[in-house]
Amino acid sequence: MSKASTLNTSSASQATKIKIIEDNEATGEIATAYDFWRSGSGRQQVPGIIKCFGARPDFLRRVVEFSNTVHFSEGHLSRRHKEMIASYVSYLNRCPY
Repeated sequence: MSKASTLNTSSASQATKIKIIEDNEATGEIATAYDFWRSGSGRQQVPGIIKCFGARPDFLRRVVEFSNTVHFSEGHLSRRHKEMIASYVSYLNRCPY
C-alpha cells in the first residue's frame, strides 16, 4: 500500500472539502452569524458542525433557528436529554461533532 493510500484511509488525516472559517478568521456577516449562535448557546467557541455553514451565513442563521426550534426547545425531553442523545449518537457514528 502506498503512503498516499495509507493517509487516505485514516480519518484523522483527511481534510474536509468544506472551507471551515475559524472563529478568529470570521468577519462581516460570518462573524455576525457566529455571534448569533453564541448568543443562543451561551458558549464562546463555535463548534465545527456550525462552522461548516460559515461560507453561507444566511443559511447558518436558518440552521441555528431551526435547530433551536426543533431540537432544543422544551418538550417531552429536556434540552439536556436531547443533547445527551445527540452526543451519544455522534459517538456511535464516530462523528467529532
